[in-house]
Amino acid sequence: MVNATYEYRALLACDIAGSAGRGEQRLQRIRGVLRAALFDSLDAADLDGRDFAYFDTGDGCLLVAPAGLPKARLLVPLLPELNARLREHNRHADQGTRLRLRAALHAGEIRVDEEGAASGAPFEVLARLLDSAPLRQAALAGPDGTPVAAILSRHVYEETVGHGHAGLDTDAFTAADVRVKEYAARAWLWYPGSPVGPRAGSDREDAGSRTCTDAKANADARSDARSGSGEQPAGPEPRTAEQSVHATGHGTVFAVHRGDQYIRHDDRS
Repeated sequence: MVNATYEYRALLACDIAGSAGRGEQRLQRIRGVLRAALFDSLDAADLDGRDFAYFDTGDGCLLVAPAGLPKARLLVPLLPELNARLREHNRHADQGTRLRLRAALHAGEIRVDEEGAASGAPFEVLARLLDSAPLRQAALAGPDGTPVAAILSRHVYEETVGHGHAGLDTDAFTAADVRVKEYAARAWLWYPGSPVGPRAGSDREDAGSRTCTDAKANADARSDARSGSGEQPAGPEPRTAEQSVHATGHGTVFAVHRGDQYIRHDDRS
C-alpha cells in the first residue's frame, strides 16, 4: 500500500486563449514564451522557480506552489509581472504568436504519495474555474494590451483580498457565479490595470443572469483554510484522478504523477 500525505498548496493554472488552429510550430513557440515569461515573473516576484512544480498542459501550464507559500504571493506581484512580459512579447510578435492568457487560482489540501503522485479535489476546482464562461468572456473583454485575465476561487479571494494584503484592492475584482457541469461556486475576476474587473456573465443557464459585485458574500461566507471548502460543488463529488482520462495534448490538468498529466479535454478556444 502506498503511503500518502495531504499537503496544503496554492495552485495556478494557465490556458492560452485561441490556441487551436495555430499549427504545431506556432504553438510550440508560444508555449516556450509562456514558460519563459512565467519563470521570469517568478524571479521578479522574488520566488524561486525551482521550488515550484511546473507541468506543461499542451496549451497552457499548471504551477504547484511549495508548501507554506502564502497564497497572496501568486497574485501580486506575480500576475502583474506576467502581464507586463506577455504584453511586451505581443508588441513584437506576429498575429499568430500573440498571447492572451486565462489564469485560475485556487488552494487546498492535495494528496501526495511517496512516489510523487499528486491529486485531489483542488485540481478539479482549478480545472472548472479555468473552463468557466466568466473567465473566457473576461479574456475577450479585457482592453487591448492586457493579455492576462484571472479568476480566483472564493477560498483564495477571501484569504488574500479579504485579508487586505498590500496591492490587492477589492475594487479591482468583480464577483461572478461559476457553474461548470456539477461544480457551482462564487469566484472573482481580475485583469491587470483595471480598477474594476470586466462585467462578464455567469455560466448559469439563465441568460439574463449577469455578474455583480457582492460585498455581502464576503461577510456571509465561511471558509476552511485547510481544505478550501469555501467552494460548494453541486451534485456528485468531483472525480478522482483514477476516474479521469489519462492523455496528452490539449486540455486542463487536474492531477499529476511524475510528469504524467491527468487531463480534462476541452476543444473550445
